[in-house]
Amino acid sequence: AMDQLTEPATLKAAATLILLYKVALPLLSGIYAHFLRPGKKLRKYGRWAVVTGATDGIGKALCLEFAKQGLDVVLISRTQSKLDDAAKEIEEKFNVETKTISVDFGGGFDKTKQNKVAKALKGLDVGILANNVGMSYPFTKYYHELSDEECANLVSLNTESTLFMTKLVLGDETQGMVARKRGAIVNTSSAAGVQPSPLLAGYAAAKGGIVQFTKSLACELKGLGIDVQVQTPLWVTTKLAKIRKTSLTVPSPSTYAKQAVRFVGYDVACSPYWAHALQLSVADLLPSSLLAAAVFSMHRAIRKKGLKKEAAKAKGQ
Repeated sequence: AMDQLTEPATLKAAATLILLYKVALPLLSGIYAHFLRPGKKLRKYGRWAVVTGATDGIGKALCLEFAKQGLDVVLISRTQSKLDDAAKEIEEKFNVETKTISVDFGGGFDKTKQNKVAKALKGLDVGILANNVGMSYPFTKYYHELSDEECANLVSLNTESTLFMTKLVLGDETQGMVARKRGAIVNTSSAAGVQPSPLLAGYAAAKGGIVQFTKSLACELKGLGIDVQVQTPLWVTTKLAKIRKTSLTVPSPSTYAKQAVRFVGYDVACSPYWAHALQLSVADLLPSSLLAAAVFSMHRAIRKKGLKKEAAKAKGQ
């Protein structure tokens, strides 16, 4: 009889513990991380910040935030004229040094391109690398509808660039972050990399790979004084997202970058903007099959609009 009386109480206590662990604790830690925790002094990692995809959107905003903290900045992107304009703006605003490297990560980050970057970075005290360059689909599509070039660029721009740029700044026991025993590497993923994303399968694979690369590398390098982090944004008003208007859940690149820089050196995996983190947390509570079905439905609607625009454009030509 006593066992029968205590069983409901035991179940209630267990349910309370689960609720605290799954909901209350993450909520409190999230509030602290997003609103109360101070950012780190990033100059402790080294003098220079290196940013790929540095002339637009999040990449350019990160450059400005790093410079605001007194870091000199190496901007890497495809178009030299845009690099020059961005570098001039940063120098004038924050009185820091800049360097630019024109590299097209599309079509593969081959040895020639790697050597060009390595030569430009030689001798620099690189404290932070922000792997930000990337590409998605022109609009949501079935994987078999992508061109071979699009498939290749999904890998080279999202994956190869991150893996090889990381290798370049890490160096070895004689030079680079490994020799100095300090540094921070920040990789940019996407919601597609952590959740099912039908009709963005190739992009999801590339970004999901970045998540696993980061988590594994962070464990490898923890004892060497090098912090490795993957940041997962959702929608931001960038060319990649094709969204122009900001809202509570869609920040501007500058708003997002302010938060992104505050998170450097802390969690291995994070979503720096509070509304994005909240959305991802809610999504994690849903059954995977239900989440995939909801995303699939949304992406089919986007594909339908994209095909309609594509057909109208072709007809107009």
